[in-house]
Amino acid sequence: MRARSTPKVSTDPDRRHFDILVAPGYVLLELASLVEVLRLANRVCPHPPFTFTYRSLKGGPIDSSSDATIQTETVPTHPKADYLFVIGNSDPDHPDLSLGRVVSGYTFRGSQVFLLAEAASRYIDEHGTADMATHWENASFLRERGARFEAKMSIATEQGGVVTCAGMEATTDVALAVIGRHISGPAKMTVADIMLHENIRDFSSMQPFSGTKMTSTGDAKLDQCIKLMQANIEDPLPIQQIVDSLHLSNRSLERKFKTFFGTTPNGFYREMRLARANNLLLNTTMSVREIGLACGFPNGFSSVYKSFFGVTPFVLRREKRAASHR
Repeated sequence: MRARSTPKVSTDPDRRHFDILVAPGYVLLELASLVEVLRLANRVCPHPPFTFTYRSLKGGPIDSSSDATIQTETVPTHPKADYLFVIGNSDPDHPDLSLGRVVSGYTFRGSQVFLLAEAASRYIDEHGTADMATHWENASFLRERGARFEAKMSIATEQGGVVTCAGMEATTDVALAVIGRHISGPAKMTVADIMLHENIRDFSSMQPFSGTKMTSTGDAKLDQCIKLMQANIEDPLPIQQIVDSLHLSNRSLERKFKTFFGTTPNGFYREMRLARANNLLLNTTMSVREIGLACGFPNGFSSVYKSFFGVTPFVLRREKRAASHR
């Protein structure tokens, strides 16, 4: 399998750019977990907010541990990315994971660097402290090497410009957390839903072997509220009915949504339904009216859609069809 060339750095100041650095034998799951989150966010948001470029130390084609190949560009002398993600590769001793200068080059220019799994282990071994995380299997590797500290067992730890991460499937959680800084809560959760990623873990969540029960938001009542909303897209529930079923006050629920998502329960619910409508519009042959009805907009769907996405559903569908025939 060969990946196509990647998008260039955007000159749009409203877009965030990711450099994705791989070494030979990189873990395809980690790469895909990050890239799919970015791709889906670009699909569900009114305007695509993210771009990315594949990088390696030497450039050219790089093979994964499962024989997938991507074309890469070399690491720039003066990086302009907002984020650098370094993908693990199952070999903490690989020379291409000794990235102290690369990490410094990015953080010096204001980028935040995310080191996954083996890349995190190597960094911890060479530069780290006891407050950094890596995959539990790599933590055992560090102990066998006689490390003077125990790596953290959370899925990620953040120390200023450097974030060390467990990698593997936790990459999805980390990627969702990062895009959540730049897109709305409902849009982030729509990306998670499309990926069938049920519970979004924060950085402090323990790695799954610990047996810790996870929640989507860390607040059980808020989780229940969101699940009720997700289960009632076509016939939206009045917020008062949701409040009563959760045994909360309106003010308490509004405070929870404001704290976690920066919006109101009604605003979150409406955007969730619009995100579902956008997915149906782009990926089904349902009529615009059918989509409006399916997402709880029996009247005025086109106007509500345009007020959020900046274009009517008819125009967006026409543009998509035109693009597919080019």
